[in-house]
Amino acid sequence: MLRSPAWPPSAAAVRTADVEASAGRPGATPSERLTVARTLASTTPLLTSGTAGAVLATLAAVAAADVATARTVEPHLDALGILAQAGVPVPDDSTWGVFAAEAPGLRLEATRDSSGGVRLHGVKPWCSLASSLSHALVTAHVGDERQLFAVDLRQPGVTVHDESWVARGMPDVPSGPVELDGVAAEPVGDPGWYLTRPGFAWGGIGVAACWWGGAVGLARLLRATAAARPSSELLQEALGATVLDLADAEDALATAAARIDGSAHGADTDPGADTDTDWSLLAQVTRSRVRRAVDAVLQRVVSTVGPAPLTRDAEVAARVADLGLYVLQDHGARDTARVGRIVLERGGVAW
Repeated sequence: MLRSPAWPPSAAAVRTADVEASAGRPGATPSERLTVARTLASTTPLLTSGTAGAVLATLAAVAAADVATARTVEPHLDALGILAQAGVPVPDDSTWGVFAAEAPGLRLEATRDSSGGVRLHGVKPWCSLASSLSHALVTAHVGDERQLFAVDLRQPGVTVHDESWVARGMPDVPSGPVELDGVAAEPVGDPGWYLTRPGFAWGGIGVAACWWGGAVGLARLLRATAAARPSSELLQEALGATVLDLADAEDALATAAARIDGSAHGADTDPGADTDTDWSLLAQVTRSRVRRAVDAVLQRVVSTVGPAPLTRDAEVAARVADLGLYVLQDHGARDTARVGRIVLERGGVAW
């Protein structure tokens, strides 16, 4: 699956075909996908300098097998890495999400109770699989800053609104809001730590690896269709263009992985403390490059193979819908504008 010469050595340790085979099947239940997440967590290194190639390759391979499973695995692995960096122990057999999104009109506040503990009050949007997970890392407002907290989702005061999730993409990965009414929480890092550490940017690149892997699965459908109709130059052209798009996206991911793996090794308290790299710029450029390629592949495959697979093959229909929704975690033109703002404010390009 990996072809770019830019991949760092850590990627070579991943047997992507084996990861795909172990990632389950399209149509699996949330519980089955979380089992995959726990299994992969026991064999996949935490994301840090020196392991990025392995982590991104693993996520891409999972998505090549099933996009919804990758959507389940990625935040679980991300949460374990964050907890390890913060020195917070992980309960046995726990399953994790990361709920850090914000939305207009919704706000989650953290306050101290009479015993000195932290309580969360308010509503958190976009909480994927909250009804199936045991725990989550959640950002909440502490004065003018946001801080990360570990929350046991099984305690009283947690109300999950799965009914608000009506999406046709990833219908069994509900990502509705969660109400928290005086819920106990454990701080993970100081205020601002979660959003400013290099690992925040690295996690965003991990999501892009899932997008690329999901598009690889679609490209395989196009290749099979072209092989079955060897006289179709239209299919050959579509396949060729898809090869180019996916190669560009893979190069972006591999280059980012190499930059991460080449950063400050062994810096446990601040992995990636590389003052020469603007991690937020690298992450957004990588995500935007992958998003452009995946959008092109999605549009091209659907328009070239026609409606039959989308109406007769449940796996293909699910992959198209799941991937189309998943890439919307990138905000398109708004995030491209963010690249421009960063360059104007801080530089970051050779020209």
